[in-house]
Amino acid sequence: MTLPAAPLAMVGADGRPLLGRFAGQTAQFDWAHLAAPHARGALWRRFHHKKWHYVALATDDVFCAVAIVDLGWISSCFAYAFERKDGDMLANFSQEGLPGMAARVADHAGGRSTFQAKGTRIAIDRLDGGRYSLELVSPYIEIDAQFGPITAPLLLATGSVAGGSVHATQKSSGMPLTGEVRLWRGEFPLTGGVASFDYSNGLLARRTAWRWASGHNLELGFNLQAGYFGANENALWLDGQLHPLAAAHFIYDRHDPLSTWHIFTEDDLLELFFTPEGARRQDKNLVIAASKYLQPIGTFTGWVRPSPDAPKRVVSNLAGVTEEHTSKW
Repeated sequence: MTLPAAPLAMVGADGRPLLGRFAGQTAQFDWAHLAAPHARGALWRRFHHKKWHYVALATDDVFCAVAIVDLGWISSCFAYAFERKDGDMLANFSQEGLPGMAARVADHAGGRSTFQAKGTRIAIDRLDGGRYSLELVSPYIEIDAQFGPITAPLLLATGSVAGGSVHATQKSSGMPLTGEVRLWRGEFPLTGGVASFDYSNGLLARRTAWRWASGHNLELGFNLQAGYFGANENALWLDGQLHPLAAAHFIYDRHDPLSTWHIFTEDDLLELFFTPEGARRQDKNLVIAASKYLQPIGTFTGWVRPSPDAPKRVVSNLAGVTEEHTSKW
């Protein structure tokens, strides 16, 4: 199935959101111009508009993730570096800041997102030639990374959200990576690794929960979600082509999330087993808001295919993450 090209803007001239899955990048998420029944007042949008920009960097030796988050009434960032061979979390920190001051999340996936507060500076940016960069300076970890160009179309997914209004997300396939990570244990080269990103922008419900899986190399990759956004963002990248996937199911022991996960889609296009090597956990309770977050890091094994009559493509030891997240924000 070929996805239609991404529109330039996610809200039409009539105020209706353009719902569905598309291939490519959009330039505008202007939720202020939504018409009924999706329209919301300015104050409601202030507290329900959520944006984040997340980048994953994977090599045989290290897995890093960096995110900048704007929740409307507060902003935050996090970053970690996980040494895969020894299963050690080499660095892991998060930080809060004032929205519009500490964090500025781009208006679209091709924009510049930044965070700066208390000795931490992060910048996610798009360079010439369809490449991207990630720069991070903090007391715990430093990253200089460049990645791209993209090897397959970006996924653009947009849909309605129960208890909220409209949400949209852009996901990338795996991209060639260069650069390095600097830590207390030394320097880790990133050259030869794979990068991917997740840019999300929407009007979400007060309570939001999801399960997520993402893994990429330069030939194949996938993005899977079950929860507040349904199957809207489920997709497979294979040999430079983008394929939509049906609803995903996550079977795992919530009391032992570092045991094996079994993940499959209802269209019989993907079945994977995820073996965690370690995890990042963070539980927050800010009285008016709370979140419970778990992101295991590990490898996927199984198979994928672009259509029910296509041969299965073996997936073996593909680096990536799963995630369980619940929030009151």
